[in-house]
Amino acid sequence: MAEVRDDAKRAGLLRQLVRFVLVGGFCALVDSGAYWLLLQAGLWVHLAKAISFVLGTTTAYFLNKRFTFADAADRGAGQAGGFALLYTVTFFVNVGTNALMLAVLPTFRGEYAVAWVIAQGVGTTINFVLLRTVVFRTP
Repeated sequence: MAEVRDDAKRAGLLRQLVRFVLVGGFCALVDSGAYWLLLQAGLWVHLAKAISFVLGTTTAYFLNKRFTFADAADRGAGQAGGFALLYTVTFFVNVGTNALMLAVLPTFRGEYAVAWVIAQGVGTTINFVLLRTVVFRTP
């Protein structure tokens, strides 16, 4: 019986991970698209990153709540508050990582894209673990 539960947990984790990656991919398009547009408009790079992060994050909250972690108990304002706290921390990690990468990477044609990808990777890893275990945990 315990083996069946373990298999179900693994399948649930895999299902969540696949959905998280799909939702995250879409949200990354929202984030990167906004970032690129804001940079093209001449906005200061760090402000452009901050705004694009907020747009991607807002999209992520609603899609992850609906599709990725749909089995989680809806804890109302507490859940939304936990999400906001997590993404506030992730915001500083993401924007800080992006700024750090731009400071240490050599100047080349794709430096902004590389910095963005690295910042997304760090933030995404943190988010999946904490969304699954804290914000959208199943009862």
